[in-house]
Amino acid sequence: MKVKAPLRLTLLSVRDLLVTSAPFIVIAVVLLALAYVWLKPNPPRHVVLATGPDQGAYAEFGKRYAAELKRYGIEVKLRSTGGATENLRLLKDPKEDVDLAFVQGGASEALHASDEQNDGIELQSLGGLFYEPVWIFYREDAARKVLGPGKRGLEPAPVLTELSQFKTLRINAGARGSGTGNLMRKVLYANGIDRDTLNLSRLEPTPAVVALLEGEVDAVMFVSAPESPLIQMLLMTPGIRLFDFVQNEAYARRFAFLTALTLPRGVVDLAKDVPPTDVHLVAATSTLVTRSTTHPAILQLFVQTAQRVHGGTGWFARAGQFPVGQDPERPLASEAARFYRNGAPVLQRYLPFGIANLIDRMWVALVSIIAVLIPLSRLVPPIYQFRIRSRVFRWYGRLRRIEEAAAAGSVAPVKLIEELDEIETRVERVTVPLSHADELYALRGHIDMVRDRLRTSARNTSEIPDRSPAIDPSAAQ
Repeated sequence: MKVKAPLRLTLLSVRDLLVTSAPFIVIAVVLLALAYVWLKPNPPRHVVLATGPDQGAYAEFGKRYAAELKRYGIEVKLRSTGGATENLRLLKDPKEDVDLAFVQGGASEALHASDEQNDGIELQSLGGLFYEPVWIFYREDAARKVLGPGKRGLEPAPVLTELSQFKTLRINAGARGSGTGNLMRKVLYANGIDRDTLNLSRLEPTPAVVALLEGEVDAVMFVSAPESPLIQMLLMTPGIRLFDFVQNEAYARRFAFLTALTLPRGVVDLAKDVPPTDVHLVAATSTLVTRSTTHPAILQLFVQTAQRVHGGTGWFARAGQFPVGQDPERPLASEAARFYRNGAPVLQRYLPFGIANLIDRMWVALVSIIAVLIPLSRLVPPIYQFRIRSRVFRWYGRLRRIEEAAAAGSVAPVKLIEELDEIETRVERVTVPLSHADELYALRGHIDMVRDRLRTSARNTSEIPDRSPAIDPSAAQ
C-alpha cells in the first residue's frame, strides 16, 4: 500500500530526528551499561545461609527464610553447622562461600586466637532477631540423688535451685562449634564453678536429648529459641524439669549480652498448665550476621524477611519487638539501618522486586547521566536543522560552479544546461520536512533562473537556435 505524502514526510522527519540523536542515544546506552556493570544492581540468584544443628531453632528459621526468598527468585542454600561459633568462623574464612549466618549474642568471644588471621573479612549485622534463652533440662530422679530422699516419698518433685547442685551430675554442655559451651562457661565461672571439675559431654542436640531420656546423662544445656522442636518436646516430657534462674536479673547485669526473661505459667500449654509456675530465664539475643561484601539487595530482602518471620508475638516477645536495629558486637549494615529507619523501599511497595530494585540501585547513576546529557541535548536541534538544510544547500555549490564556468566561457552553454537539467532531476527527488519546504522551492527557482541565463547566453552565441514560433506575414495582415 502506498504511503500518503503527509505521512511519508512525517516518517522521514522522525527518521532524521532519530539519526541526528543517535550519537547521544549511544552515549546514554554506554553510560548506562558502564553504570550497570559497576553497580551490579541485580542480586545473585543463590546465597548460602549458615544455620545450626538439625532440629534446632536456627535450622527451623532457615527453612522459613528459604521459603520467603524463593518468592523473589532467590535460592537460599541452608548450611547445617554446629552452631553460632562455627557460623562466625565460616563467615570470617575467605575460603568459605557462606554469605549470612545466625549468630548468638556473645559468641564472638568464643573464637580462638588461631582465627585472628581471618579478621580481614569485615562482618556486619542485620539486627537482633529473637531471644535465645539458656535452657537447662534435668531429670527428676537425678535431682533426687542430689537433694536426697524426702519423707515417705510423698514430697513434690525435687527442684534444683542452684547451679552448684549440678557438680555431681552428668551434663551435656552443647556440641563443639555451638555457642552453648561459651555461654555456659561464663555462667559457670560467675557461680565459681570450674568446668574441669564437672562431668561434661559434648553431644549434638538430638543425641543429647536421647541420652537424657534414656538416663545416660542427667542434664542437658541448650541456648536456643523456643521454636526448636527439641525444646518444645522436653518442656512437655514427664520426669524432665527446667532449671529456674531465680537470679536472672543479676545475670543480666553481670553480662551485657544477656537479658532477664520470664517464661509465663501456662504459655507452653494452657490446658495442661505447662509450665505450672513462672520460670525465670536468662537469654542471649540472636542476630543475623553477614559479610560486608554481600549484595545490598540480598540484605534488604533478608531484613524484610526477618520482620515477617520474627515480627509477631512469641513466648518472650511482643508484636513488633523484633527485629531490632541493635547489635552491641558489630556495626549495623547500611541496608538494615535504612530499613529500620524508613521501612521497605517505596518502589518495592508498588512494583515487582526486580524492577523496583533496579531503579533503586540505579537512580543515582540515572540522575548523573541525565545531568550530562541535558547540556549535550541542546546540540540536537541545530544539528538536525543542519542535516535538513544541507540536503538543499549542497546543490548551490554546483550551481555556483556552473555560473562560474559560464562566465569564464570554458564550457559550452549547452553542456552546462544539460548538467543543470540533471541537477534539477535529482533535486526533485529530495524530500524535506514541510518546515523547510520554502528552501527547497527557492532552490528550484534558482535553478530555473540560472537555466534562463544560460539559454540567453547560448542564443547570443547562436549555439541554441531560436525556437520561438515563426510568424506568418500573411497571417499578420
